[in-house]
Amino acid sequence: MHVRMLTGGLAAACLVSLSLTGGQVAAAAETPVAARVLTYDAGGSAEFKSAVDRGAAIWNESVDAVELRPVTAGQRANIRVLADNGWPRALPGTLGNGTVYIGRQAVDQGYDTIRISAHELGHILGLPDRKPGPCSSLMSGSTAGTSCTNPYPNAAEKAEVEGNFGGALAGRVPAPRAGVIVD
Repeated sequence: MHVRMLTGGLAAACLVSLSLTGGQVAAAAETPVAARVLTYDAGGSAEFKSAVDRGAAIWNESVDAVELRPVTAGQRANIRVLADNGWPRALPGTLGNGTVYIGRQAVDQGYDTIRISAHELGHILGLPDRKPGPCSSLMSGSTAGTSCTNPYPNAAEKAEVEGNFGGALAGRVPAPRAGVIVD
């Protein structure tokens, strides 16, 4: 969104400059910046598939620079989402690529499945844990407690993802983090 606004502002400034100097401009169109599309495969997420789909939709509603879409037949997914009996965690690879585990251990303890999904997808989008943290911070994870069901990133988290993808090159590596991110 910020890149689009900058592009539009630059185009408007050029039009004003040309009109003041007597130059002619037929038409100037703002060129929208396309979102980087990442696919996810929730086929192994078992009973959490709808929570994973909702977590992806929340990111799509929250940021412009990246769009999460379910993988189509014959396509290789950027993100694999699996269910297991452990604690939720993410194994990020390069920015926008990796594996997410929706662990039943946290669900059994009362943590919200949509918040877990959105949080773990946040790691794949380049966000680190922010512990301890308040419920208003999606990346505070489990430190917000089981009563926290907020699955939405806050303004700082949105801005960080926009920055990560607002010109990201394919294969860019997120900020250094060692190994598995366990929440």
